Amino acid sequence: MNDTRAAARAAIVYESMFGNTRRVAEAIAEGLGDAVTVTVLRVKDAPEAFADVDLLLVGAPTHVHGLSRPSTRTEAATWSDDPDRSLALEPDAEGIGVREWLETCGAPPPLFAAFDTRADMTELFTGSAASTIDKRLRRLGSRRLLSKRSFLVDKNSDLVAGQLDDARAWGRELAEALTAQRVV
Repeated sequence: MNDTRAAARAAIVYESMFGNTRRVAEAIAEGLGDAVTVTVLRVKDAPEAFADVDLLLVGAPTHVHGLSRPSTRTEAATWSDDPDRSLALEPDAEGIGVREWLETCGAPPPLFAAFDTRADMTELFTGSAASTIDKRLRRLGSRRLLSKRSFLVDKNSDLVAGQLDDARAWGRELAEALTAQRVV
């Protein structure tokens, strides 16, 4: 007997200052593979609500122990102007962030997962944007599919080796968990 159900659908909404969170979002999408139809969106392009989406993934860089604010995005922009750092600011990085989007978005899809990029130190010292995303999406009525994930950057704001492979692997885990949810 053939399963005629449509493929699961996911949307990945991300905020990225220097490209790391974007690259992680793209790697997660790769990991979701053929099992899930996925759309990857910069937060500035994200709709207020998602029709016909089974899973919402939201990711952001960790700034001052949580989600960025306009002031921390401005500060990050000054880092890209520093000739001693080799940082290139993403287009529209200083626009709306995940914090503001979550405050204005409507009801999220039934399932979510949160991720972030943060410094390669214990979360106790760095904080986690994903923790804040997780709390806000649960408050909006969505249910966590898998625990939050952090992808690490070094002191130069470069992704630590292996992080994109880890993001792809997490994408595969998400696809398996989502498929299992839909079978039940």
